[in-house]
Amino acid sequence: MLTLRSILQQICQFFRGMSFKVTKRMYRSSAVFMAGAAIITVVAFTSAGFGSGGRNALTAFAETPETEDFPDQEAVKEEAVNEEAGIEKTVVQEKVQIKLPVAKMQAQQLAGDFLEKDVIQKQEQAEESKAEIDRINTKIAMEEEAKRQAEEAAIKAAEAKKAAEAAAEKAEKEKAAHATSVSQDDYQVLLRIVQAEAGICDDKGKILVANVIINRVKSGKFPDTVKGVVYEPSQFSPVSNGSINSVKVTDDTKQCVDRALSGEDYSSGALYFMNRGGSRRGAISWFDSHLTYLFQHGNHEFFK
Repeated sequence: MLTLRSILQQICQFFRGMSFKVTKRMYRSSAVFMAGAAIITVVAFTSAGFGSGGRNALTAFAETPETEDFPDQEAVKEEAVNEEAGIEKTVVQEKVQIKLPVAKMQAQQLAGDFLEKDVIQKQEQAEESKAEIDRINTKIAMEEEAKRQAEEAAIKAAEAKKAAEAAAEKAEKEKAAHATSVSQDDYQVLLRIVQAEAGICDDKGKILVANVIINRVKSGKFPDTVKGVVYEPSQFSPVSNGSINSVKVTDDTKQCVDRALSGEDYSSGALYFMNRGGSRRGAISWFDSHLTYLFQHGNHEFFK
């Protein structure tokens, strides 16, 4: 019987020593299996001629303390409680595992919503930035165009100014070329004849009379001095009647004579002038028959 007890104890220790976790059902099945194995072992040993009969052997096995061959009830209860706790823990873990993907999906959806809003906001900001850049580029283009036009206007103004200066310089040169240098004596004679012939005329009329005198000095057909031209016989009535010596020269007449001597000329090359209303019939006839009529200004007609 000692050998049988040893075998049963070894079997119990074997099952206790197993490291895997068994459920309550597995534990009950194992207990049934162990009980069946113990009965079969007792029967076998009895039939093999142990010292005691099979009945005594079974009785001895049954009387074997339970604490030596099987786990006590407290241990079984504790293990059952632990098993139930493990089952509940497993269920909780499964629920947690189920809830975790759901929470993850919700988190992903929420993150997706935030990402979509962020993308939309960034797109709106990009569109606003693009519109602002377009406005700035348009403003810059307009400013550049205005600057270009201003530069072109400045260039044109500079060119116009340069052209005007060139024209003025050319006019001054032409005026200087046509200017007549006379002696002081000739200058005084020119002042008096212009005053006597055109004292009541406008500035252009006075300048025209001075132009005719100067044209004669330059022509080569008349004397080459103002005094010689003016005092040539039968040419100017103020000389014939002596009024040239009694006139008082005005400042306006001086200015007109100076302008004529500086080159201001409206005469078109005229060498003669006549006041038809104050001239003799013979003189009028000679002018009309021998000279070329040019134009009339005031009471004077000009010929060449």
